[in-house]
Amino acid sequence: MLNQFAFVGVFLVVAIVFGVAPPVLAWFFRPKKPNPRKSSTYECGVRTHGDTWVQFKAQYYTYALAFVVFDVEAAFLFPWAVAYNGLTLYAVVEAVLFILILLGGLFYLWRQKALEWM
Repeated sequence: MLNQFAFVGVFLVVAIVFGVAPPVLAWFFRPKKPNPRKSSTYECGVRTHGDTWVQFKAQYYTYALAFVVFDVEAAFLFPWAVAYNGLTLYAVVEAVLFILILLGGLFYLWRQKALEWM
């Protein structure tokens, strides 16, 4: 049993190193010669006209949030679909309840007209 926890510990250490090492290495090896032109905001090579800080519609956030919810749904339902033949009735009812909750969220978004592109 200790061997299994050691594997998890090694995996955790490797995951932390892979997450922290690239930004730290980039910070050490970056060019350190700042000037006003390098520090300016790059807008596809075109100079901005007017205020560059414009508000965007919160509707875009709603689209992104709905995408994340349904993307996570697919990630949770994939193992259930793979093991479908070996599942008990209780597991099938749980999966159907999970899908119904997500459909309730979809119908709520639909009813609030949050899915209409303006």
